[in-house]
Amino acid sequence: FLKVESLILTGRYMFTNSDEAVINKKLPKELLLRIFSFLDVVTLCRCAQVSRSWNVLALDGSNWQRIDLFDFQRDIEGRVVENISKRCGGFLRKLSLRGCLGVGDSALRTFSQNCRNIELLSLNGCTKITDSTCNSLSKFCPKLKHLDLASCTSITNLSLKALSEGCPLLEQLNISWCDQVTKDGIQALVRSCPGLKGLFLKGCTQLEDEALKHIGAHCPELVTLNLQTCSQITDEGLITICRGCHRLQSLCVSGCANITDAILHALGQNCPRLRILEIARCSQLTDVGFTTLARNCHELEKMDLEECVQITDGTLIQLSIYCPCLQVLSLSHCELITDDGIRHLGSGPCAHDRLEVIELDNCPLITDASLEHLKNCHSLDRIELYDCQQITRAGIKRLRTHLPNIKVHAYFAPVTPPPSVGGSRQRFCRCCVLL
Repeated sequence: FLKVESLILTGRYMFTNSDEAVINKKLPKELLLRIFSFLDVVTLCRCAQVSRSWNVLALDGSNWQRIDLFDFQRDIEGRVVENISKRCGGFLRKLSLRGCLGVGDSALRTFSQNCRNIELLSLNGCTKITDSTCNSLSKFCPKLKHLDLASCTSITNLSLKALSEGCPLLEQLNISWCDQVTKDGIQALVRSCPGLKGLFLKGCTQLEDEALKHIGAHCPELVTLNLQTCSQITDEGLITICRGCHRLQSLCVSGCANITDAILHALGQNCPRLRILEIARCSQLTDVGFTTLARNCHELEKMDLEECVQITDGTLIQLSIYCPCLQVLSLSHCELITDDGIRHLGSGPCAHDRLEVIELDNCPLITDASLEHLKNCHSLDRIELYDCQQITRAGIKRLRTHLPNIKVHAYFAPVTPPPSVGGSRQRFCRCCVLL
């Protein structure tokens, strides 16, 4: 199939407006239809202009099961979505309208009525839509599994209640930055959608611990949870999540400044499958909590500890011993980290084959010695060293002799900061030499 597709696209067959073209004689329509199923939207539209028979084949609904219109977002209006829904009908399974600002409730109602087998729908950034769209989806699209409503700021609890009534198969929901949502909407959703595996609640600033308690009680299948900048949540709600969601693999609580080591203890005791932990700007966390976490969560692959200002080399020692799968580690603004901690990390089991990214921005105690400790990390692809005043160009050059393909992001501030421009507050120039 792929070989014939290549022949089609490279023009090795002569196309004419005649339906008697060679390829139409050689291949049955069923096989051509199968070949067309591998083409993207643009190529299908081009094929539709070759001949009458190709027009029928290219525009057959079976070829339009997956559509992503992100690249055309500025040109997509409601009528386009309506026409697509009429063309695809029950064939359409996945549709992305991410960033299509011209699409509103009316078009999506028509879409819902025509495409009742839709399973994945992205409306990320479609700011015109309201609760009316979720009512339409609830009424006509019972097979919906993945729904992305991020930045649809008119969405309220009414949408979640509607989805809970008509979309019981929902597995993943993104309502990031839908800041009108409260615990009432979350409660209605999780009680009727027990198969939820992914919840993205970033920027839902009205959510409190009560909402998390509902999630912990009703979402045993939960794998991914994003609560970034949900600033009202505390240990109490998150501990409930840990105790009820033992399959949790990815947790983001960056910017939730109220949490303490109690969360790290709860994760260690209840969530052994944890792979991704983003916990930046949580300044109350210490080595004690990360020790418990590392000793129990051996599958950790990515950790964002930026501005966890109390951690020291002790945390890195524990990670180097107990977390052999670590690939990405951010320690930016962790000002107590020293070369000794990097030495342990560079000699740990993750170093040689796993570690890909390490971020050390604003770690003032880091010197060229740390770069020496990382030279045997053969998988290391990127290192961030902004504002590491003791790192030198010579040290970076030596690192590159061992890791020639590594991306090093650093800059060297001028010795004497330039005078401030305007106002009385001193400003430091971020002139840099990008390496």
